[in-house]
Amino acid sequence: MSQHGRRTPARQVRQRAVIAAAAVAAIGVGAGLWVTGGDGGPAGSARSTDGVSVAAPTPSPTRSYPLSQEPRTIPAVRDHTPARGPGWQPERGHRVVVADAGLADEGRLIAGELGMAYAGEKDDARAGDLRLELGGDKSADAESYTMTVRDGRVTVSGPAEAGVYYGTRTLKQAVDDGGTAPEGVVRDEPDKPRRGFMLDIARKHFTADWIKDRIRELGDLKFNELGLHFSDDQAFRIESDSHPEIVSDDHLTKAEMKEIVDLAASRHITVVPEIDSPGHLGAVIAAHPDLQLRNAQGTPTRGAIDISKPESAEIVDDLLNEYADLFPGSQWHLGADEYQALVVPDPEASYPQLAAAARKAYGPGATVADLTTGWLNGRAETVRAHDRTPRAWNDGFLRDTSVKPADDIQVAYWTGKEIGARQPVEYLREGRKVLNYNDEFLYYVLGQPQTFVYPTGQRIYEQWTPRVLRGTQPVDARYDDQILGGSFAVWGDLPNSQTQAQVADGIRLPLAATVQKLWDPDRPELSWADFRTLANRLD
Repeated sequence: MSQHGRRTPARQVRQRAVIAAAAVAAIGVGAGLWVTGGDGGPAGSARSTDGVSVAAPTPSPTRSYPLSQEPRTIPAVRDHTPARGPGWQPERGHRVVVADAGLADEGRLIAGELGMAYAGEKDDARAGDLRLELGGDKSADAESYTMTVRDGRVTVSGPAEAGVYYGTRTLKQAVDDGGTAPEGVVRDEPDKPRRGFMLDIARKHFTADWIKDRIRELGDLKFNELGLHFSDDQAFRIESDSHPEIVSDDHLTKAEMKEIVDLAASRHITVVPEIDSPGHLGAVIAAHPDLQLRNAQGTPTRGAIDISKPESAEIVDDLLNEYADLFPGSQWHLGADEYQALVVPDPEASYPQLAAAARKAYGPGATVADLTTGWLNGRAETVRAHDRTPRAWNDGFLRDTSVKPADDIQVAYWTGKEIGARQPVEYLREGRKVLNYNDEFLYYVLGQPQTFVYPTGQRIYEQWTPRVLRGTQPVDARYDDQILGGSFAVWGDLPNSQTQAQVADGIRLPLAATVQKLWDPDRPELSWADFRTLANRLD
């Protein structure tokens, strides 16, 4: 059972708090009692640490404030304990202070966003302060946080910097457009540890500035992964020192990529690179035609590298090793989908050189599928040497092979349409970790080729959950912990179908809906109409 499954649903907590507070309020009013502040004094009063009274946010004493309501954010907070009080709004004279030097980046960012002064590490407390601190249960989810609004001040705390950052995102949204952070305590954490957006920059070139704008958007929505598919048949889009001959004219420099990676890290987003192999290598093959796979008749196979040649592994490993320094995150996508040698009726007869290499490596009964699985394991070994966790598309995990994919290779499940498709439950029964890229809901394919249609935020919001891995039906709840999260994906099949601006506009609501369900897969409290209105306001 997931951690969320063990918790009392937030709406039940809120309902009990509302009922209890209402009863207290009724007794207080009947007895002629004042509502007091958190220190026992009249509500609305505040006192600095030197004992001098400071300006109260509202007249004091006051008979009562309405019981607060949870902040409206995307994703929605999972638990809010209401209280009576004026809440909090940022003002130019207010300070952002941090209790730990490691939170300086988070402090400076939110101070700039809210027009406040960043005061650094301070121990005193002043009216209007926003305080960021590390603390609480060190065994708790590193992305969890608590946001307390009380006595005219806000404290955001968490066991790690990521959680504190997410707390500042909640606060930023709560006070957006003149809003007020409500009195009370927010306790929040994600249901899924991987919340991603994948971008195909190989088939459509996206500028560094456009990608940076998406990173800022993703950060505010509490996404924590940006996947970059930068090598395919059409182009290779990142500068290379080891193999400059494969790089396309329109590409990102390493300096631009470092800026992208650094900006992502400041938003607690891991950039996940993907060099797809042994298929989808047309751009590499164009510069090295001797490595292209050919069938028994000598006909070249589109995008496929000849994995019977040692030089093929050498060039791909050169690239994987080169980019390990550029992408320091813990994750690596190896692709492994749609190797065209495996879509013919008899791969061994069509590609005798692959069949011979398979038998040499794995014994007399080995097949082309065994050799292909061995290729995947080899590339996983390369990135594993850099302390990366590998993942691969589900159609790279082949059925009925004597060679098995390494246990630590995670399944990026995107489709059930390939030849010999396996149901998601087959991977889950094997104990594999799975990431949800369901092409029925999460694939934004430019030009809508084949049967693809642009996904809508409403359909994701109302019908999809991380357990809906294939089609529209969820897998059994007992597998929930094995599903690490998911990713919304943009693919550039027909790259000129939309401009960069059109892509940004088209994915805005689907991204918001996707992260809502990754943060909390339960049925949302807001209707789609209300959620869309909120997303439009926060945009």
